[in-house]
Amino acid sequence: MATKNPVRTDDEVTPVAATGTGGLGPDQRRAAIAAMRDQELDILVVGGGIVGTGSALDAVTRGLSVGLVEARDWSAGTSSRSSKLVHGGIRYLEQLNFALVREALIERGLLLQRIAPHLVKPVKFLFPLTHRVWERAYIGAGMAMYDAFSWTGGRPPGVPHHRHLTRGQLYKAIPSLKKGAMIGGMTYYDAQVDDARYGASVARTAAYYGAHVATRVRVEGFIKVGERVVGVEAHDLETGEKFQIRAKQIVNATGVWTDDTQALVGERGQVHVRASKGVHLIVPRDRIRSTMGMILRTEKSVLFVIPWGRHWLVGTTDTDWNLDKAHPAATAKDIDYILDHVNEVLAVPLTREDVEGVYAGLRPLLAGESEETSQLSREHYVAHVVPGLVVIAGGKWTTYRVMAKDAIDEAASALDERVPKSVTEDIALVGAEGYQAAWNQRSVIAARTGLHAARIEHLLNRYGVLANEVLALIAADPGLASPVPGADDYLQAEIVYATTHEGALHLDDVLARRTRISIEAWDRGVSAAPIAAALMAKVLGWDAKHEQLEVDTYLERVRAERESQTMPDDESADRVRLEAPEIVQAV
Repeated sequence: MATKNPVRTDDEVTPVAATGTGGLGPDQRRAAIAAMRDQELDILVVGGGIVGTGSALDAVTRGLSVGLVEARDWSAGTSSRSSKLVHGGIRYLEQLNFALVREALIERGLLLQRIAPHLVKPVKFLFPLTHRVWERAYIGAGMAMYDAFSWTGGRPPGVPHHRHLTRGQLYKAIPSLKKGAMIGGMTYYDAQVDDARYGASVARTAAYYGAHVATRVRVEGFIKVGERVVGVEAHDLETGEKFQIRAKQIVNATGVWTDDTQALVGERGQVHVRASKGVHLIVPRDRIRSTMGMILRTEKSVLFVIPWGRHWLVGTTDTDWNLDKAHPAATAKDIDYILDHVNEVLAVPLTREDVEGVYAGLRPLLAGESEETSQLSREHYVAHVVPGLVVIAGGKWTTYRVMAKDAIDEAASALDERVPKSVTEDIALVGAEGYQAAWNQRSVIAARTGLHAARIEHLLNRYGVLANEVLALIAADPGLASPVPGADDYLQAEIVYATTHEGALHLDDVLARRTRISIEAWDRGVSAAPIAAALMAKVLGWDAKHEQLEVDTYLERVRAERESQTMPDDESADRVRLEAPEIVQAV
């Protein structure tokens, strides 16, 4: 359990607040499954993306008994493959969707300053101008509205206001710009987040407050009494056990799988979701000389160039996707589209050889009349599709907390007892309390541990005050202070910690989500895989055969992804990507 004490300064412990939460290890998973199997819950949430984990946290902090199951890993789908932005959505102002923008900006401030200051950070962007006089006035008015909305939540926004740049100031700030590409610009701030790490942190926070949470548990059917849904048929993919989970209310938070999950009820649902594919590229930081990110208009939507540690994240596309939802594939056409558009403003063009990583994700958009996915709604919808089953669909990552609140409000309305209102507006994620004090003491922590200050900053910005637990692993085994091969930004202790405290059960969980080695490393984690698997094996009890299976399966994933990204269209890319087996299918 996390303590509420500030940073410790005695000689016996590293001066980082909190002494641990127990975490999401193998023992916790077994206990959670046993608890869900043996009792009737108030709320069962199906789906471990950001909305599902957020719903579990919302429900358990109201005093309800809560279960949460996810068929793969926390944030394994859409919630680990976003643009990694916490933002109001500048483009929605032009669509006159002021309510959505205001809501998202209020949430941005909450995440930055209260809920997860260790994970959510301000990021500066350029909005370019290409027309004189009228465009500066037009965009300036929108930016002023954007700033004003960010103050309407009753607290400061947590980021600076927009500023105007002349042409000279612009090219000084971004030397890589092509001459004549812009006549000036404006700077504004939003925020960014490691979406997968955030999702796992929400699940862990829900468990800290008493929710029973487990990954690799697939819902294969619903239990009904008359017309009412009263539970689910569950399948533990790790052990093969099949069991039932009973609950007074079930929340379907499965994102792009919403229609598939509803089909298990055996009735036509009221909510329909359409998947839109978004592709992002990762390129080295030195390929674009700039002190800020950029937002560029395209003929279909917008393109972001986002600073991401020692890299740039460039994306995204926005195209309809009707193929495999678990592993959306990027094509050569997608990659060329992004490169072509960003190269329109760069003096030295990016090439395929500059691309370190590629990932594709699916946005769960509410199905509408428009044939263009970029025109479909980013607002969310909540409904009791049948008695006992609530569906939450649509929305955007930034407003996950509001979506979760609305879903649990709907579920709570059908419970017999009076349920308290949501309190997640003031619930910090594990690792957040005391973060600023720990950050201020990072030099002291570095001196006491013998690690470089940059390493301590890295750990604090990934774990907050729970960095203490990672440092404890290093104190017990100094060899864990070594960097991961091929991914020097990460320590081997982080691989172990992902397994003991963050619910990682397979190599892919660690390399693709607890860390971002799969997209940040030039070899996409090939060098890291054997070492990471060996570290995980000690915690999870893998024998040599299973350890090698984990490595082989991951290497096959990398091969299939690389090959799919040379394919000309979605169908051929999907076919190649699906040649790589899932580890749970191989066991």
